[in-house]
Amino acid sequence: MRAGILSRVPRAMLLLAAIGLIALNMRGPFVAVAPVVGPMQRDLGFSPVEVGFLTGIPVLCFALASPLASLAGRKLGAEVAITLTLLGVLLGVVVRSAGDGALVMLGTVILGLAITVGNIALPLIIRRDFSPARQGTAMGIYTAAMNIGSFVTSMVTAPLAELLGWRPALAAGGLFALAAAAVWLLAFGARAFRPEAVPASNPGRAGGKPASRWITAGLTAGFAGQAFSYYGLTAWLPSLLSDELGMSAAAAGAGSSLFQILAIAGALGVPLVARFSSTTAVALTLGLLWLTVPLGLLLAPELWWLWSAVGGIAQGGGITLIFIAIIRVARDQATAGRMSAVVQGAGYCFGAAAPTLLGYVRGVSGSWTGPLLMVLGSVAVFILGTALSVRHVPKVR
Repeated sequence: MRAGILSRVPRAMLLLAAIGLIALNMRGPFVAVAPVVGPMQRDLGFSPVEVGFLTGIPVLCFALASPLASLAGRKLGAEVAITLTLLGVLLGVVVRSAGDGALVMLGTVILGLAITVGNIALPLIIRRDFSPARQGTAMGIYTAAMNIGSFVTSMVTAPLAELLGWRPALAAGGLFALAAAAVWLLAFGARAFRPEAVPASNPGRAGGKPASRWITAGLTAGFAGQAFSYYGLTAWLPSLLSDELGMSAAAAGAGSSLFQILAIAGALGVPLVARFSSTTAVALTLGLLWLTVPLGLLLAPELWWLWSAVGGIAQGGGITLIFIAIIRVARDQATAGRMSAVVQGAGYCFGAAAPTLLGYVRGVSGSWTGPLLMVLGSVAVFILGTALSVRHVPKVR
């Protein structure tokens, strides 16, 4: 019966469904902490510093463990790497929900390491198993689903915590991992557990596709600017709106939610627009959209809803464009894995530092002008690095 059902489902559709479900797990487990941080602090006795470290662990894992994740993907193969990601998410969710403060920290580290592997491996699956004409769409679905997972998790965790307690509310995130694992096994079967090393790069088979150090450096700079802007605004946008406009916590949170959910439009829109326009034009357009956020909040903060919406489109489209560039300019799977590890590893270092740096400048200056000017500078880095790099992305229609 299983074979009969699967024979009627196009493999590309099954694989897209698996990618979407996996992506739901790539950010949601981290977002789940924020709605229940109060009850967690009371039960576990966490200090504000410990809470800050807890929320920063995932991005630090993205930054520091990317080379190890890339090595795992090359030695074990992308299928096994994704299987390890899903098993790691399940283990991390269970450990984080089952014990004292030390286990909460340990579970969060497990989650961070597991998802770091997925960050590297899933784009390799898209590069290998989709035609160039479909890679952009698949990547858009991947990044859109990450934001959907974040949004849904942030919406349902607090009500679940009120009903069941914060531990079951955090554990509920494991349901996404179980669903993803089921479809992943349907798509790959025994291959999901069979290690198969990725062939090493062969310079003689470059096929005319550039993957120079300069392109990697430019994409790294672009990703660093994107990550700094995104994580900085994610951490401080509600506080900024509350301070500048006197908004309630709920209303300020709505501004942050708008910033997250509109990323879906950017993630899905970039592959479509890139079919009819140059990637350089797409990068510059996204950069202009990004610029409106710090400039708008500086000059007309009362239009926060507009800047949150435009910024959401920009951040969702920006990360999608960089991932598309990596898989298209790399000459083979091994090169794509290494490029992705460098770009994400270095870029997330800046993302991890953003909340602390912006908070420090805000505390020292007593104003949001300094932090917003820092975001403006990081957006400029995104524009420069991305626009110069994506000129080399092959045009695919």
